[in-house]
Amino acid sequence: MSFALPPSMRNYIDERVRGGEYGNTSEYLRDLIRRDQLAEAARRFRQLIADGVESGEGRPLTSDIVDDLRARAFSRRV
Repeated sequence: MSFALPPSMRNYIDERVRGGEYGNTSEYLRDLIRRDQLAEAARRFRQLIADGVESGEGRPLTSDIVDDLRARAFSRRV
């Protein structure tokens, strides 16, 4: 994968690597992607909760329902 960054962004990344938190640019970018993936999963989970609240009267929570909710929260489906 190859892409271009403006000098200001490249300098920022280089500073982060020089700061010692990351061994190289690839580590920094992988960390950003992992954080983005977690944020997206959290966003999907919050949406599922909102959908549940808006869906009407509740029903008893079973392990099957919990398993389904977990699968939906961590899948690519929304």
